[in-house]
Amino acid sequence: MARISDGELARLKAEVSLQRLVEAKGIALAKHGANGDLVGCCPFHDDRSPSFVVSPSKNLWRCHGACQTGGSVIDFVMRVEAVSFRHAVDLLRQGVMSGPVEGVPPKRSTSVKLPPLAEPSVEDRELLGRVVGFYADTLVESPEALAYLARRRVDNAEAVEVFRLGYVNRTLGYRLPHSTSVAGAELRGRLQRCRAAASTRPDTLDHTREHTSKGHSHRTPSLAR
Repeated sequence: MARISDGELARLKAEVSLQRLVEAKGIALAKHGANGDLVGCCPFHDDRSPSFVVSPSKNLWRCHGACQTGGSVIDFVMRVEAVSFRHAVDLLRQGVMSGPVEGVPPKRSTSVKLPPLAEPSVEDRELLGRVVGFYADTLVESPEALAYLARRRVDNAEAVEVFRLGYVNRTLGYRLPHSTSVAGAELRGRLQRCRAAASTRPDTLDHTREHTSKGHSHRTPSLAR
Protein backbone atom coordinates (compact mmCIF):
# COMPACT_ATOMS: atom_id res chain seq x y z
CA MET A 1 0.00 0.00 0.00
CA ALA A 2 1.59 3.27 -1.15
CA ARG A 3 2.29 5.83 1.51
CA ILE A 4 0.45 9.15 1.32
CA SER A 5 3.09 11.86 1.10
CA ASP A 6 3.42 14.55 3.75
CA GLY A 7 3.08 17.14 0.99
CA GLU A 8 -0.26 15.72 -0.13
CA LEU A 9 -1.60 15.70 3.43
CA ALA A 10 -0.43 19.27 4.00
CA ARG A 11 -2.08 20.37 0.75
CA LEU A 12 -5.44 18.85 1.66
CA LYS A 13 -5.34 20.30 5.17
CA ALA A 14 -4.60 23.75 3.78
CA GLU A 15 -6.73 23.85 0.63
CA VAL A 16 -9.99 22.14 1.66
CA SER A 17 -12.18 24.62 3.51
CA LEU A 18 -13.23 23.09 6.82
CA GLN A 19 -15.99 25.66 7.22
CA ARG A 20 -17.58 24.73 3.92
CA LEU A 21 -17.09 21.05 4.63
CA VAL A 22 -18.91 21.35 7.96
CA GLU A 23 -21.71 23.48 6.54
CA ALA A 24 -22.14 21.00 3.66
CA LYS A 25 -23.03 18.38 6.28
CA GLY A 26 -25.90 20.58 7.48
CA ILE A 27 -24.20 22.02 10.57
CA ALA A 28 -25.16 25.66 11.12
CA LEU A 29 -22.25 27.85 12.24
CA ALA A 30 -22.39 31.27 13.89
CA LYS A 31 -19.72 33.82 14.72
CA HIS A 32 -17.97 33.13 18.01
CA GLY A 33 -15.64 35.63 19.64
CA ALA A 34 -13.48 38.32 18.08
CA ASN A 35 -10.91 36.10 16.37
CA GLY A 36 -13.12 34.90 13.55
CA ASP A 37 -13.99 31.49 15.02
CA LEU A 38 -17.36 29.87 14.37
CA VAL A 39 -19.50 27.73 16.66
CA GLY A 40 -22.28 25.21 16.15
CA CYS A 41 -23.80 22.09 17.65
CA CYS A 42 -21.43 19.14 17.61
CA PRO A 43 -22.59 16.39 15.23
CA PHE A 44 -20.86 13.71 17.28
CA HIS A 45 -22.85 13.90 20.49
CA ASP A 46 -26.19 15.19 21.80
CA ASP A 47 -25.12 18.83 21.92
CA ARG A 48 -27.74 21.12 23.40
CA SER A 49 -25.32 23.97 24.06
CA PRO A 50 -23.19 24.64 20.94
CA SER A 51 -19.67 23.45 21.67
CA PHE A 52 -18.30 22.65 18.19
CA VAL A 53 -15.79 25.37 17.29
CA VAL A 54 -14.35 25.86 13.80
CA SER A 55 -11.34 28.11 13.27
CA PRO A 56 -11.30 29.19 9.58
CA SER A 57 -7.92 30.88 10.00
CA LYS A 58 -6.31 27.63 11.18
CA ASN A 59 -8.68 25.29 9.30
CA LEU A 60 -9.14 23.25 12.47
CA TRP A 61 -12.12 22.13 14.56
CA ARG A 62 -12.63 21.14 18.17
CA CYS A 63 -15.53 19.98 20.31
CA HIS A 64 -15.32 21.60 23.75
CA GLY A 65 -18.21 19.50 25.00
CA ALA A 66 -18.47 15.76 25.57
CA CYS A 67 -16.07 14.78 22.79
CA GLN A 68 -13.09 16.90 23.91
CA THR A 69 -11.38 16.22 20.61
CA GLY A 70 -10.76 17.89 17.28
CA GLY A 71 -8.41 18.09 14.34
CA SER A 72 -8.13 18.83 10.65
CA VAL A 73 -10.43 18.30 7.68
CA ILE A 74 -9.15 14.72 7.48
CA ASP A 75 -10.09 13.99 11.09
CA PHE A 76 -13.54 15.48 10.49
CA VAL A 77 -14.20 13.30 7.44
CA MET A 78 -12.94 10.19 9.27
CA ARG A 79 -15.39 10.83 12.05
CA VAL A 80 -18.44 12.08 10.20
CA GLU A 81 -18.23 9.39 7.48
CA ALA A 82 -16.94 6.60 9.79
CA VAL A 83 -14.12 5.78 7.39
CA SER A 84 -10.40 5.10 7.70
CA PHE A 85 -7.63 7.68 7.39
CA ARG A 86 -6.80 6.58 3.84
CA HIS A 87 -10.46 6.51 2.83
CA ALA A 88 -10.95 10.03 4.19
CA VAL A 89 -7.96 11.25 2.19
CA ASP A 90 -9.39 9.65 -0.96
CA LEU A 91 -12.74 11.37 -0.41
CA LEU A 92 -11.04 14.74 -0.06
CA ARG A 93 -8.90 14.11 -3.14
CA GLN A 94 -12.04 13.35 -5.16
CA GLY A 95 -13.75 16.48 -3.90
CA VAL A 96 -16.92 14.70 -2.81
CA MET A 97 -16.58 16.08 0.70
CA SER A 98 -15.04 19.49 -0.02
CA GLY A 99 -18.32 21.42 0.09
CA PRO A 100 -20.34 23.33 -2.51
CA VAL A 101 -19.15 25.89 -4.97
CA GLU A 102 -21.03 29.17 -4.50
CA GLY A 103 -24.65 28.58 -5.45
CA VAL A 104 -24.19 24.88 -6.22
CA PRO A 105 -25.64 22.16 -3.96
CA PRO A 106 -23.00 20.02 -2.22
CA LYS A 107 -22.12 16.69 -3.77
CA ARG A 108 -23.25 13.60 -1.92
CA SER A 109 -20.65 11.11 -0.80
CA THR A 110 -21.15 7.69 -2.35
CA SER A 111 -18.55 6.04 -0.12
CA VAL A 112 -19.38 2.85 1.71
CA LYS A 113 -18.96 3.36 5.44
CA LEU A 114 -16.79 0.90 7.27
CA PRO A 115 -18.64 -1.69 9.38
CA PRO A 116 -18.12 -1.88 13.16
CA LEU A 117 -14.87 -3.53 14.16
CA ALA A 118 -16.75 -6.39 15.81
CA GLU A 119 -20.13 -7.54 17.00
CA PRO A 120 -20.72 -8.61 20.63
CA SER A 121 -21.00 -12.23 19.53
CA VAL A 122 -17.32 -12.43 18.53
CA GLU A 123 -15.04 -14.29 20.95
CA ASP A 124 -12.39 -12.46 22.96
CA ARG A 125 -9.48 -13.91 20.99
CA GLU A 126 -11.02 -12.80 17.70
CA LEU A 127 -11.89 -9.38 19.15
CA LEU A 128 -8.30 -8.78 20.24
CA GLY A 129 -7.05 -10.00 16.88
CA ARG A 130 -9.18 -7.40 15.15
CA VAL A 131 -7.90 -4.67 17.45
CA VAL A 132 -4.32 -5.69 16.66
CA GLY A 133 -5.11 -5.66 12.93
CA PHE A 134 -6.81 -2.27 13.20
CA TYR A 135 -3.76 -0.68 14.80
CA ALA A 136 -1.39 -2.42 12.39
CA ASP A 137 -3.31 -0.93 9.47
CA THR A 138 -3.40 2.46 11.18
CA LEU A 139 0.40 2.41 11.51
CA VAL A 140 1.11 1.90 7.81
CA GLU A 141 -1.39 4.64 6.94
CA SER A 142 0.18 7.21 9.27
CA PRO A 143 3.16 9.23 7.98
CA GLU A 144 3.77 10.55 11.50
CA ALA A 145 4.01 7.08 13.03
CA LEU A 146 6.24 5.79 10.23
CA ALA A 147 8.51 8.80 10.62
CA TYR A 148 8.76 8.09 14.34
CA LEU A 149 9.81 4.51 13.65
CA ALA A 150 12.40 5.74 11.16
CA ARG A 151 13.87 8.08 13.77
CA ARG A 152 14.08 5.18 16.21
CA ARG A 153 15.61 2.97 13.50
CA VAL A 154 12.93 0.32 13.89
CA ASP A 155 11.36 0.81 10.48
CA ASN A 156 12.30 -2.56 8.99
CA ALA A 157 9.16 -3.57 7.06
CA GLU A 158 9.55 -7.25 7.89
CA ALA A 159 9.94 -6.56 11.61
CA VAL A 160 6.90 -4.26 11.60
CA GLU A 161 4.82 -7.04 10.04
CA VAL A 162 6.19 -9.94 12.10
CA PHE A 163 5.81 -8.17 15.45
CA ARG A 164 2.48 -6.61 14.41
CA LEU A 165 3.45 -3.11 15.44
CA GLY A 166 0.49 -0.77 15.65
CA TYR A 167 -0.30 2.90 16.10
CA VAL A 168 -2.74 3.80 18.91
CA ASN A 169 -4.08 7.12 17.64
CA ARG A 170 -7.46 7.53 19.37
CA THR A 171 -9.53 6.29 16.42
CA LEU A 172 -10.61 2.87 17.70
CA GLY A 173 -13.78 4.37 19.16
CA TYR A 174 -14.87 5.39 15.66
CA ARG A 175 -15.11 1.71 14.74
CA LEU A 176 -17.07 0.63 17.83
CA PRO A 177 -20.80 1.09 18.43
CA HIS A 178 -21.51 4.08 20.66
CA SER A 179 -21.09 3.38 24.36
CA THR A 180 -24.73 4.28 25.04
CA SER A 181 -25.80 1.26 22.98
CA VAL A 182 -25.91 -2.24 24.44
CA ALA A 183 -23.37 -3.51 21.90
CA GLY A 184 -21.01 -0.58 22.46
CA ALA A 185 -21.06 -0.92 26.24
CA GLU A 186 -20.47 -4.66 26.05
CA LEU A 187 -17.53 -4.44 23.65
CA ARG A 188 -15.86 -1.68 25.66
CA GLY A 189 -16.28 -3.64 28.86
CA ARG A 190 -14.74 -6.72 27.29
CA LEU A 191 -11.78 -4.76 25.94
CA GLN A 192 -11.16 -3.31 29.38
CA ARG A 193 -11.28 -6.77 30.96
CA CYS A 194 -8.86 -8.06 28.31
CA ARG A 195 -6.59 -5.15 29.08
CA ALA A 196 -6.62 -6.00 32.78
CA ALA A 197 -5.81 -9.64 32.02
CA ALA A 198 -3.00 -8.70 29.62
CA SER A 199 -1.43 -6.35 32.17
CA THR A 200 -0.65 -9.36 34.39
CA ARG A 201 1.51 -10.88 31.66
CA PRO A 202 5.00 -9.32 31.58
CA ASP A 203 5.64 -10.50 28.01
CA THR A 204 2.63 -8.69 26.57
CA LEU A 205 2.39 -5.09 25.40
CA ASP A 206 -1.28 -4.20 25.50
CA HIS A 207 -3.12 -3.23 22.31
CA THR A 208 -6.27 -2.38 24.26
CA ARG A 209 -4.80 0.58 26.09
CA GLU A 210 -6.95 3.05 24.21
CA HIS A 211 -9.64 3.44 26.84
CA THR A 212 -13.00 4.55 25.48
CA SER A 213 -15.91 6.08 27.32
CA LYS A 214 -19.02 7.91 26.17
CA GLY A 215 -18.17 6.84 22.66
CA HIS A 216 -14.85 8.67 22.52
CA SER A 217 -11.27 7.65 23.12
CA HIS A 218 -9.05 9.29 25.71
CA ARG A 219 -5.48 8.30 25.02
CA THR A 220 -2.43 10.08 23.73
CA PRO A 221 -1.28 8.54 20.42
CA SER A 222 1.40 5.90 20.95
CA LEU A 223 2.95 2.85 19.38
CA ALA A 224 2.09 -0.61 20.62
CA ARG A 225 2.55 -4.24 19.78
